[in-house]
Amino acid sequence: MALVYAAAMSEYVPPDTPLEVLHEDHEIVVVDKPAGLLSVPGKGAHLADCLLARVQVAFPTALLVHRLDRDTSGVMVFGLTPHAQRHLGLQFEKRTTKKTYIARVSGRLEPKLGTVDLPLIVDWPNRPLQKVCSETGRQAVTDWRVMKASAQESRVKLMPKTGRSHQLRVHMLALGHPILGDPLYASGAAAAFPRMMLHSEELRLRHPDGGVGMKFRAAVPF
Repeated sequence: MALVYAAAMSEYVPPDTPLEVLHEDHEIVVVDKPAGLLSVPGKGAHLADCLLARVQVAFPTALLVHRLDRDTSGVMVFGLTPHAQRHLGLQFEKRTTKKTYIARVSGRLEPKLGTVDLPLIVDWPNRPLQKVCSETGRQAVTDWRVMKASAQESRVKLMPKTGRSHQLRVHMLALGHPILGDPLYASGAAAAFPRMMLHSEELRLRHPDGGVGMKFRAAVPF
């Protein structure tokens, strides 16, 4: 599996789409990340194109605060000052930010709402894959709510309470409903989609200058 992932990354063809800015002020810039674009550069010149680099073209002082997986789209915030980066970073670390994702998953997810509480750890022989491990995994919690469903697939709202790597992807797989188009965790017909059907729709945080609560949304593209 790791070799398959490495091969996919070596064929990295980032989307040629203009930067979509959702909000900008003196401390932060919020953008809508397209699917297929790395958040930060990978190893090697062929993996240099990323959202951070594109944002820094327009906002030279932009600093990384958090990441989205390459195949996930949606809301990302960057600090424009060291103070903003620290302030926002602490919010993510202390889990005071509120994140909402929309996903299409394989099959009919039941019941209509629930919580996944399964600890996660890197699957070292197959990294960067993650896996559930009750002995050594770190706590990972995701709330879900089904928006609509058929026998073939369900459209769900996912609200992570923690921010583990691949958390939503592994949690949905653990429920038996992998995210459609997931290049790592879906298989068969569930993998045969043009992109991974996972989108960061909404992010709520406190502004670094004054602490006012703010909400940013990016329209779901699927």
